[in-house]
Amino acid sequence: MSELVKPVAEWSASAVELVGLVLIAVMAAWALVRGAARLVQTRDGDVVFRETRQRLARGILLGLELLVAADIIHTVAVDLSFQSVGILAIVVGIRTLLSFTLEVDLTGRWPWQHGAAPTD
Repeated sequence: MSELVKPVAEWSASAVELVGLVLIAVMAAWALVRGAARLVQTRDGDVVFRETRQRLARGILLGLELLVAADIIHTVAVDLSFQSVGILAIVVGIRTLLSFTLEVDLTGRWPWQHGAAPTD
């Protein structure tokens, strides 16, 4: 690998990872602040809890996607070995499972299902 490509790939993976982490933290803070404001406004704890949870889950989903991208960049461009690919497969599998469960929690259906979500 070129001497220039490896440092750029490392920097890129770190930058994408940082954006993912910051996004999760900012979305968590935003969800809590917005939830507190809504609770004062409406006093309906069940609705506020659901809305806050959905905001937080959306932030986590987006952050997880970025963290997976950073792992892929790092593994493919920086540290390509059977061991690193195996670890990447495990990490991506766990994060994908988390993403699917968050998606089901948010929408009430699997990502590949179409149509309206079931009503309570």
